[in-house]
Amino acid sequence: MRVVSLVPSLTEAVAVTAPGLLVGVTDWCTHPAGLTAARIGGTKNPDTAAVVSLRPDLVIANEEENREADLAALRDAGLNVLVTEVRTLDQAFAELERVLTACGLPRPRWLEEARAAWAALPPAPAARPAVVPVWRRPWMVLGRDTFAGDLLARLGVRNVYAGHGDRYPRVPLAELNASGAELVVLPDEPYRFTATDGPEAFPGLPAVLVDGRHLTWYGPSLAEAAGALRAAFR
Repeated sequence: MRVVSLVPSLTEAVAVTAPGLLVGVTDWCTHPAGLTAARIGGTKNPDTAAVVSLRPDLVIANEEENREADLAALRDAGLNVLVTEVRTLDQAFAELERVLTACGLPRPRWLEEARAAWAALPPAPAARPAVVPVWRRPWMVLGRDTFAGDLLARLGVRNVYAGHGDRYPRVPLAELNASGAELVVLPDEPYRFTATDGPEAFPGLPAVLVDGRHLTWYGPSLAEAAGALRAAFR
């Protein structure tokens, strides 16, 4: 079977489970190391002609990461496109199984390990209100119905913008600092927040720097993400 992945998380899931199945991946697909599949552009601007030329049996995509216009172009070219939706941990596990089954693969050990790791977490402590920026210039934060927000809730971190009308709202920095948050969570992707780029914008708030892959990727990294994120918030 020939598979093209337009989603870094799904690229890792397929490549770890069945090396060699992927014939095309995006420029943002960084895991696992040593991918040899053809690069077909970004998640938001894939070279659809290049994807078609690879003659895939299946293209795997995501409703948040990929544009409907690109997916429609691939369907119009006669390709089979599977589109995932991942906004909670439970949904991630279900969609991963759907993708792997569509690729003709059995349920891998890493998926069972990931389920077990999250199921083994102790009950979340009293929720701490937090802002979770994902970009600056302009400032953007996690809003409603996000996978990362669901993970944080399981760890006792309450996103203060979880009730916002947008999933990734732009919010002025002054408003973020006046939001009542007791914590700022700074992942290193999509914007690469660091100890010297991000915390200084939130004087007086404790800052927790986290691995963006642990917070936003759904795939083999989920097995280690539960423990790593819990340790970060202790």
